[in-house]
Order: sequence, then C-alpha cells, then structure tokens
Amino acid sequence: MPEQLPESMKGTTTIGIVFADGVILATEKRATMGLMIASKKAKKVYQVADRIGMTTAGGVGDAQQLARILNVECNLYQIRRSRPITVGATATLLSNYLNQNRYFPYYVQLLVGGVDEKGPSVYSVDAMGGATKEEEIVATGSGSPMAYGVLEDRYKPGMTEEMAIEIAVRGLKSAMKRDAGSGEGIHVVAITKDKFQTLGEDTIKKYLAKTSA
Repeated sequence: MPEQLPESMKGTTTIGIVFADGVILATEKRATMGLMIASKKAKKVYQVADRIGMTTAGGVGDAQQLARILNVECNLYQIRRSRPITVGATATLLSNYLNQNRYFPYYVQLLVGGVDEKGPSVYSVDAMGGATKEEEIVATGSGSPMAYGVLEDRYKPGMTEEMAIEIAVRGLKSAMKRDAGSGEGIHVVAITKDKFQTLGEDTIKKYLAKTSA
C-alpha cells in the first residue's frame, strides 16, 4: 500500500463559513492526479437538498458517487417524513454510509453545510464516517493550512454574507498561491433560508479585486 501513495495523491482546498444568516461553501477548481493537473474546471460543491450543500476533497469518482447517493437519500427523507432534512441529519446520514464502508473506504473528506429550522451550520465528515459540527469556520484538503491562516485571522462571529464571502475568497487565494494541488478558479455558494446561490464569475472577480486592494 505505501508504494501506491504517490500515484494516489490528491490536492484541494475547501472552506465552510457560518455567518449571521447562513453558510458559505467555497472551493477552488483544480483536480490533480499526482503531479499532473487533470482538470481545471472540477466541480467540488454539490447541492444535496433544498438548502444544503456538500464540498468534496479527495477522489473525484468517490465524491461524485457520494453526492448522488446523498441527493437521493435527502429527497427520500422529505418524501417519507413530509419535511425537509436537517443539516445535522444529512451529516449523520453521510457519516453512517461512510462508516459502513470503512473496509473499502471512499477516499474523501467532506463538508456538509446549510440552513434548516435550527439555523445555519457546517459539519466536517471524514472517510471513516466521523462527523464533527464546526461552530464557525472549517477548511479541508491539502491547501487547508494556508486557508486556516486567513480564516482564523479574519473571522468574526455574526459577520454578514458579504464579509464571509470575502474571507472565503481570501482564504482560497492564499491556498492557491502556496499549494500545488489548488488552483485555476474559485467556486462560491451562499446558502440562507431563502436561497442556494452560486456566485457568478463577475462577482468572484469583484471579491478578488478587494483582496488585492
């Protein structure tokens, strides 16, 4: 197994931030195969329920399969119980699925974030099924140490959506400068009780301009 590690190296930076009215999920767009950039437009944020999203770090195939499974399970939950699934229940569902497959694990590290009747929240879920509720900020992937440097320094409880987006973009920009597995572009999703919104390229450019000011 150890000799296979270089070929299975993965790189990513994903960020989750809880702000006053919701959650920001943000990632970059590079997908790598060892030292090769396999894709410059990789999707790493998925909508799995009406107001819940999931970010992915790790094996692309594993992440895509889990996103499909989770989307189906969240829809079934709503049909069977006649109410939307909560963020915590979504994270628990994902945790249980990963734990049941730990002998043939999915090589992923995931964030589940969104807004439900209890308010905004973000959970970190590892490949063995461990789920942890993050109260404020969280980052995963090879670029997370650089991202955390920005997030820890700039995060403030109760910040606005605009402020949360700005520090998410700053964190990703920092990671993309120093982590070879992170790069190409930025994908940001803002989730509140009223929306699940993917920011457009022009909006992202405006926030990047602020980081250079």
